Amino acid sequence: MQKEIILNQEKVLYAFRKSRRSKCMRLTIGNDATLVVSVPWRLSEETAMKFVKEKADWILGKIKHFQNKESSLPPATRKDYLKYKKLAREIAEKKLKYFNEFYGFSYNRISIRNQKTRWGSCSRAGNLNFSYRIIYLSEKLCDYIIIHELCHLGEFNHSKNFWLLVAKMVPEYKKIRKEIRKM
Repeated sequence: MQKEIILNQEKVLYAFRKSRRSKCMRLTIGNDATLVVSVPWRLSEETAMKFVKEKADWILGKIKHFQNKESSLPPATRKDYLKYKKLAREIAEKKLKYFNEFYGFSYNRISIRNQKTRWGSCSRAGNLNFSYRIIYLSEKLCDYIIIHELCHLGEFNHSKNFWLLVAKMVPEYKKIRKEIRKM
């Protein structure tokens, strides 16, 4: 259930959540510019709201950022995930096969997930994971995500060598990274 709080004379909608597994308080701003306050089970809402007021400038700045975004994606919903998971897998598999002809890395499993904060990830076991939301990206951005994760099979970090691998297929990777971060 959403509630309202006034921060620096601005009305902010927020959701308050308690978690038995959480060890610390967490503030998250959703794509819809709503604040989510997650706290450990024993922490009171009153204590959490004091903390929220202390962080008012940061919260309002992030909310403005989301309200002014140039390009926004539909929210990640379970319904869309189930609907588009197969398509996302087909795209990822096709692109991985194509780009890996150049790189020649070996990988294990490809997973499509309903990730809200990551476009992709690579495990040390060689498993590649992608958000189903790659289906919403332009060809150029989707290619970058696939290549980025594929290159982690050669360099499991973000070192200079990793970026040299990425640059072999995406020389303008810095520009593309900035574009993706805006999303």
